[in-house]
Amino acid sequence: MNYETIRLDKAMYKDRGGFTGALEALDPSAAYKGTPLEGLDAYQRQLRRFDIRVGGPKSSAIQKFFSTAGSAALFPEYVSRAVRQGMEEGEILSQLLASRTAIDSLDYRSIALSQEMETLEMEEVKEGAAIPATDIKLKETLVRLKKRGRMLSASYEAIRFQRLDLFTVALRQIGSCIIKSQLEDAVDTLINGDGSEGSGAEILETAGAELTYADLVKLWEQFNGYRMDRLLASPDMAAAILNLPQMSSPAAGLNFQATGKLGTPLGAVLLKSSAVPSGTVIALDSSCALEMVVASEAAVDYDKLIDTQLERAAITSIAGFAKLFPDAVKVLSLKKA
Repeated sequence: MNYETIRLDKAMYKDRGGFTGALEALDPSAAYKGTPLEGLDAYQRQLRRFDIRVGGPKSSAIQKFFSTAGSAALFPEYVSRAVRQGMEEGEILSQLLASRTAIDSLDYRSIALSQEMETLEMEEVKEGAAIPATDIKLKETLVRLKKRGRMLSASYEAIRFQRLDLFTVALRQIGSCIIKSQLEDAVDTLINGDGSEGSGAEILETAGAELTYADLVKLWEQFNGYRMDRLLASPDMAAAILNLPQMSSPAAGLNFQATGKLGTPLGAVLLKSSAVPSGTVIALDSSCALEMVVASEAAVDYDKLIDTQLERAAITSIAGFAKLFPDAVKVLSLKKA
């Protein structure tokens, strides 16, 4: 089917693969290999069909989406993509995740091993002897999912001539706020656990009232069977780490000044976030510490966005977090006076 003849309808948003998935089923991108439209997905081809430009200095006005019934059906997907773009730009949550699980229900249990890594020794198995077993089981507690979002409210008459390029900036900010809240949920899970028994992190205190390099070495030393590859620090602790003599060498400083990337104390990537409580550093093995469970990435009220043209429409995301291996996370806190 040619992309210019597809009948667009808001019912396509009910498809399991979403609006773009429904479009791809009708208009596969593979069919455009070797043509000028190669590289565009099915949704982007529809934007081209209706001559809607969502970016750049010559971006279209919002009213371009509502010039026909067909083009109006594209608007909720534009909103969702702009919000997702804001969730992806500059976020650090993805650098902490061992797994990202998409579900289509509100009930989910993560898994756990019957033994911790320290006890998983692969002993020699004598001939005829039983091989030691490690059980993989479901946790008794459900992952707590939280719904985050904002209500988008605007007068269509007031913004109909506004350029999409500028409107996208506002939508990206909404996405940025959503991912910030989800990072706070992830930090809470890393420190306090996910509600299952023994999932809270071991908390160590610094030797004195100020952070020293010896404190970081002690933190690194606690990882047995795991590797410390991420340090998620509060702004004050990130600054303290960068001010350590061992981190302020010419080579480390030159890399920070040239690239803006923080140093890697003891080989761990240093990440700064205000979601971490003051005076706190969370050390983890990102390959096995945290699971993110997503029930809804960036859902929009497509009915309202199409029929009422921005009067009131919700933008939401539903997600939660589970601690996979509790001993893969350690927390360093400044010693209290």
